[in-house]
Amino acid sequence: MKTPYDTIKHIMRTEKGSGMLAENKYIFHVAIDANKIQIKQAVEEIYNVTVKKINTLKVQGKWKRVRYKEGKTPDWKKAIVTLKQGDKIEVATT
Repeated sequence: MKTPYDTIKHIMRTEKGSGMLAENKYIFHVAIDANKIQIKQAVEEIYNVTVKKINTLKVQGKWKRVRYKEGKTPDWKKAIVTLKQGDKIEVATT
């Protein structure tokens, strides 16, 4: 059985994500096979908050080239989690 830490890989700190903090939205890098129910349970268990809404999207990997060989970075999934009014996750912003 998966633990919440297998579902949620890490919270993403980006410029776009920092702008979304005012709307009580957080961006997470999640497991590619995780569904919205699993993501909601994992976020609520790890951070002790109430999740209001989740949007997920799969990000396609990019083709990269190192010297003479081409390769592809892996596909990954991210989730935009909206929390209930009044709840928040402490994110270090530097």
